Amino acid sequence: MKLTHKRKDYGKTKVVIFIALISIFLSVSQLSAQRVDNGAPALRERLFYGGSLGLQFGGVTDIQLSPVIGLWVLPRLAIAIGPDYRFYKDHFGRTDIIGGSAYTQIVVIQDLNNLIPLGMHYGIFLQAEDELLSLESLYWKMPPVKSERFFINTPMAGAGITQPLGKRISLNVAFLWTLVTPEYDMYSNPEIRVSIIF
Repeated sequence: MKLTHKRKDYGKTKVVIFIALISIFLSVSQLSAQRVDNGAPALRERLFYGGSLGLQFGGVTDIQLSPVIGLWVLPRLAIAIGPDYRFYKDHFGRTDIIGGSAYTQIVVIQDLNNLIPLGMHYGIFLQAEDELLSLESLYWKMPPVKSERFFINTPMAGAGITQPLGKRISLNVAFLWTLVTPEYDMYSNPEIRVSIIF
Protein backbone atom coordinates (compact mmCIF):
# COMPACT_ATOMS: atom_id res chain seq x y z
CA MET A 1 0.00 0.00 0.00
CA LYS A 2 2.80 2.45 0.84
CA LEU A 3 4.60 1.61 -2.41
CA THR A 4 1.48 2.49 -4.46
CA HIS A 5 1.17 5.81 -2.62
CA LYS A 6 4.79 6.65 -3.41
CA ARG A 7 4.30 5.81 -7.07
CA LYS A 8 1.31 8.19 -7.26
CA ASP A 9 3.43 10.96 -5.71
CA TYR A 10 6.19 10.19 -8.22
CA GLY A 11 3.70 10.61 -11.08
CA LYS A 12 2.63 14.00 -9.67
CA THR A 13 6.30 15.02 -9.48
CA LYS A 14 6.76 14.27 -13.20
CA VAL A 15 3.73 16.43 -14.04
CA VAL A 16 5.05 19.33 -11.92
CA ILE A 17 8.49 19.11 -13.59
CA PHE A 18 6.87 19.05 -17.04
CA ILE A 19 4.71 22.12 -16.24
CA ALA A 20 7.76 23.97 -14.87
CA LEU A 21 9.76 23.26 -18.05
CA ILE A 22 6.88 24.47 -20.26
CA SER A 23 6.57 27.65 -18.15
CA ILE A 24 10.30 28.37 -18.51
CA PHE A 25 10.09 27.77 -22.27
CA LEU A 26 7.11 30.15 -22.65
CA SER A 27 8.86 32.84 -20.56
CA VAL A 28 11.97 32.61 -22.71
CA SER A 29 9.85 32.72 -25.89
CA GLN A 30 8.19 35.97 -24.75
CA LEU A 31 11.58 37.53 -24.09
CA SER A 32 12.87 36.44 -27.49
CA ALA A 33 11.11 39.30 -29.30
CA GLN A 34 13.09 41.93 -27.40
CA ARG A 35 16.23 43.43 -28.94
CA VAL A 36 19.30 44.23 -26.90
CA ASP A 37 20.01 47.99 -26.94
CA ASN A 38 23.68 47.57 -27.89
CA GLY A 39 22.81 46.10 -31.31
CA ALA A 40 23.37 42.45 -30.39
CA PRO A 41 21.08 39.92 -32.08
CA ALA A 42 17.64 39.42 -30.57
CA LEU A 43 17.35 36.67 -28.00
CA ARG A 44 15.30 34.50 -30.37
CA GLU A 45 18.20 34.55 -32.85
CA ARG A 46 20.60 33.32 -30.18
CA LEU A 47 18.31 30.57 -28.88
CA PHE A 48 18.69 27.06 -30.19
CA TYR A 49 16.77 23.83 -29.75
CA GLY A 50 17.37 20.21 -30.50
CA GLY A 51 18.55 17.13 -28.73
CA SER A 52 19.24 13.50 -29.29
CA LEU A 53 17.44 10.19 -29.58
CA GLY A 54 19.27 7.00 -28.68
CA LEU A 55 18.08 3.53 -29.68
CA GLN A 56 19.64 0.19 -28.79
CA PHE A 57 17.91 -3.15 -29.22
CA GLY A 58 18.97 -6.75 -28.62
CA GLY A 59 20.11 -8.31 -25.33
CA VAL A 60 19.86 -4.82 -23.85
CA THR A 61 17.11 -2.39 -24.86
CA ASP A 62 18.04 1.23 -24.22
CA ILE A 63 15.80 4.01 -25.57
CA GLN A 64 16.85 7.55 -24.70
CA LEU A 65 15.17 10.90 -25.42
CA SER A 66 17.09 14.08 -24.54
CA PRO A 67 15.67 17.39 -25.84
CA VAL A 68 17.58 20.62 -25.10
CA ILE A 69 17.08 24.37 -25.21
CA GLY A 70 20.17 26.55 -25.34
CA LEU A 71 21.54 30.04 -25.75
CA TRP A 72 24.55 31.38 -27.61
CA VAL A 73 25.91 33.67 -24.88
CA LEU A 74 28.77 34.75 -27.16
CA PRO A 75 29.39 33.85 -30.82
CA ARG A 76 31.57 30.89 -29.72
CA LEU A 77 30.09 30.11 -26.28
CA ALA A 78 26.80 28.26 -25.77
CA ILE A 79 24.95 26.92 -22.74
CA ALA A 80 22.08 24.43 -22.82
CA ILE A 81 19.80 22.53 -20.49
CA GLY A 82 17.23 19.81 -20.93
CA PRO A 83 15.42 16.83 -19.47
CA ASP A 84 16.50 13.25 -20.04
CA TYR A 85 14.41 10.07 -20.20
CA ARG A 86 15.64 6.52 -20.72
CA PHE A 87 13.81 3.22 -20.88
CA TYR A 88 16.29 0.48 -20.00
CA LYS A 89 15.68 -3.27 -20.16
CA ASP A 90 18.03 -6.25 -19.82
CA HIS A 91 17.86 -9.83 -18.49
CA PHE A 92 17.58 -8.46 -14.91
CA GLY A 93 14.38 -6.50 -15.63
CA ARG A 94 13.29 -3.07 -16.85
CA THR A 95 13.42 0.44 -15.42
CA ASP A 96 12.77 4.10 -16.23
CA ILE A 97 15.61 6.59 -15.80
CA ILE A 98 14.69 10.27 -15.58
CA GLY A 99 16.75 13.37 -14.98
CA GLY A 100 18.37 16.21 -16.78
CA SER A 101 21.64 17.68 -17.93
CA ALA A 102 23.27 21.02 -18.57
CA TYR A 103 26.29 21.72 -20.72
CA THR A 104 28.63 24.45 -21.85
CA GLN A 105 30.13 24.36 -25.32
CA ILE A 106 33.05 26.41 -26.64
CA VAL A 107 33.65 26.46 -30.40
CA VAL A 108 37.41 26.24 -30.98
CA ILE A 109 37.29 26.14 -34.80
CA GLN A 110 34.17 27.44 -36.57
CA ASP A 111 35.10 26.22 -40.06
CA LEU A 112 37.96 23.77 -40.59
CA ASN A 113 38.00 24.70 -44.28
CA ASN A 114 39.47 28.12 -43.34
CA LEU A 115 42.56 26.33 -41.94
CA ILE A 116 42.77 23.39 -44.34
CA PRO A 117 41.01 24.16 -47.65
CA LEU A 118 39.71 20.66 -48.44
CA GLY A 119 36.04 21.58 -48.84
CA MET A 120 35.15 20.19 -45.40
CA HIS A 121 33.17 22.71 -43.37
CA TYR A 122 33.35 20.98 -39.98
CA GLY A 123 33.59 22.85 -36.70
CA ILE A 124 35.39 21.63 -33.58
CA PHE A 125 34.15 22.31 -30.05
CA LEU A 126 34.94 21.54 -26.42
CA GLN A 127 32.10 20.52 -24.11
CA ALA A 128 31.61 20.19 -20.34
CA GLU A 129 28.41 18.53 -19.15
CA ASP A 130 26.80 17.70 -15.83
CA GLU A 131 24.10 15.04 -15.73
CA LEU A 132 21.76 14.33 -12.79
CA LEU A 133 19.70 11.14 -13.03
CA SER A 134 17.05 9.57 -10.83
CA LEU A 135 17.34 5.77 -10.68
CA GLU A 136 14.92 3.18 -9.38
CA SER A 137 16.31 1.65 -6.17
CA LEU A 138 14.75 -1.78 -6.67
CA TYR A 139 16.53 -2.17 -10.02
CA TRP A 140 19.95 -0.69 -9.23
CA LYS A 141 20.49 -1.53 -5.55
CA MET A 142 20.46 -4.72 -3.52
CA PRO A 143 17.54 -4.97 -1.03
CA PRO A 144 16.74 -3.66 1.47
CA VAL A 145 16.38 -0.18 0.00
CA LYS A 146 15.52 2.96 1.96
CA SER A 147 13.68 4.86 -0.77
CA GLU A 148 12.00 4.16 -4.09
CA ARG A 149 14.48 6.26 -6.12
CA PHE A 150 17.92 7.84 -5.66
CA PHE A 151 20.06 10.32 -7.60
CA ILE A 152 23.46 10.06 -9.23
CA ASN A 153 25.47 12.99 -10.55
CA THR A 154 27.98 12.53 -13.37
CA PRO A 155 30.21 15.34 -14.66
CA MET A 156 31.67 14.75 -18.14
CA ALA A 157 33.99 16.60 -20.50
CA GLY A 158 35.30 16.13 -23.99
CA ALA A 159 35.29 17.43 -27.54
CA GLY A 160 33.28 17.06 -30.69
CA ILE A 161 32.68 18.01 -34.29
CA THR A 162 29.78 19.87 -35.84
CA GLN A 163 28.58 19.67 -39.44
CA PRO A 164 26.29 22.45 -40.72
CA LEU A 165 23.23 21.07 -42.50
CA GLY A 166 21.63 24.43 -43.25
CA LYS A 167 21.57 28.05 -42.12
CA ARG A 168 20.58 27.20 -38.51
CA ILE A 169 20.72 23.39 -38.46
CA SER A 170 23.77 21.34 -37.53
CA LEU A 171 24.66 17.76 -36.67
CA ASN A 172 26.88 17.46 -33.59
CA VAL A 173 28.91 14.44 -32.48
CA ALA A 174 30.46 14.76 -29.00
CA PHE A 175 32.93 12.38 -27.34
CA LEU A 176 32.62 12.77 -23.56
CA TRP A 177 34.59 11.13 -20.76
CA THR A 178 33.29 10.82 -17.20
CA LEU A 179 35.37 12.87 -14.77
CA VAL A 180 34.61 10.60 -11.81
CA THR A 181 34.36 6.83 -11.70
CA PRO A 182 30.63 6.12 -11.97
CA GLU A 183 29.18 3.86 -9.27
CA TYR A 184 26.76 2.32 -11.78
CA ASP A 185 27.84 1.02 -15.18
CA MET A 186 25.75 3.32 -17.37
CA TYR A 187 28.41 5.03 -19.47
CA SER A 188 31.00 3.95 -21.99
CA ASN A 189 34.26 5.90 -22.04
CA PRO A 190 34.01 7.84 -24.23
CA GLU A 191 30.27 8.38 -24.21
CA ILE A 192 29.30 9.29 -27.79
CA ARG A 193 26.44 11.78 -28.12
CA VAL A 194 24.90 12.52 -31.53
CA SER A 195 22.47 15.45 -31.64
CA ILE A 196 20.65 17.74 -34.06
CA ILE A 197 20.63 21.47 -33.21
CA PHE A 198 18.46 24.08 -34.94
